[in-house]
Order: sequence, then structure tokens, then C-alpha cells
Amino acid sequence: LDRHVSLEALRVHYADLKGWVAAREVLALVVFGLLYALAIAFSVPGGLAMTLAGAMVFGWAANAAVVIVAATAGASAVFLAARHGLGEPLRARAGPGLRKMEEGFRKNAFAYLLALRLIPLFPFWLVNLAPAFLGVRLRVYVAATALGIAPATVIFSIIGEGLGVVVAQGGAISADQVLTPTV
Repeated sequence: LDRHVSLEALRVHYADLKGWVAAREVLALVVFGLLYALAIAFSVPGGLAMTLAGAMVFGWAANAAVVIVAATAGASAVFLAARHGLGEPLRARAGPGLRKMEEGFRKNAFAYLLALRLIPLFPFWLVNLAPAFLGVRLRVYVAATALGIAPATVIFSIIGEGLGVVVAQGGAISADQVLTPTV
């Protein structure tokens, strides 16, 4: 699977994928969004790679919009699962990190969650779970998550679109390509 689902595979098949997406843009965006939401909901690693790849194919603005909605939906699914039904096994997974967050959520849940999303001190999956155990309302959770992930999503989407330009010109996807004026 890692040979077929990787940034290198994207580079090799970039022109074909861009053509397919151009012919089915709405379908491609919907499928990408669903896959992204599922990856977040099941805590599958690779969100950054998916964000970069999506921006390479869809452009930064469309990608950022889809990723913000999909990541928020996936995180909200985890939040709701933790609150209703899977609470105890997920609470055990959260461990001592949950206690570290408890006071902040009690003081101002929106501001605390927004700060956790803007400054990733804790793993994304833990920040998805903790608010459910600490009584945060779904509306507060969704708003703080969407706003909190937006800046980084836009930045990574712009970088991804720049990498798409590099690949379209025949360049390779590498860390040194990120630090260029084009990107």
C-alpha cells in the first residue's frame, strides 16, 4: 500500500490524476473529503500528507475548505463516539493527558480548545477525545475545532499547491523544495 499511496506515487501519476480530477472535480472533492474525514475519525496517521496531496491536485483554496470541513467532521465523529458509547475504552486511551487538560476546559472550553488546536501541544486524537469527557458542548467543539485548524490547514495547503507547481515542472517532492520562492 505504501508504494501506491505516497507522495512519490502522487508525483509519478500527477498528470493523470490532475486530468481525472479536472473531468470530475466535484466528485473528486467529495470523495477526498470523505476519505479525509474517515482518516481523522479513525485516527489514521497521514493528515499532513493528505493535506499536501489534496492541495497539489485541487489547489490551495478548494483543498483548505474541504480539509477544514472534513477534519472537523471526522473529529466531531470521534467526539460523539467518545461521549456516547465508546467512552470508557477511549477514556483509558487518553490517560494522564486528560487530567492535564481538565482545568483549562472548565475555565473556558472554547478558548482552551481553540488554543490546543492552534498550538498543538497534545496529539490531535487526544484533543478530539478530551472535550467529550469534560462536558464540552458539541457546538463549542465544532466551532473551536474549525477555527483552530484553519490557519495551519491554509498554510499547508499553500505549500501543497506550491509542491504541485514543482511537480508539474518535473521536480521531485522533497523537503528542500518546500524552502523555495515558488512554494
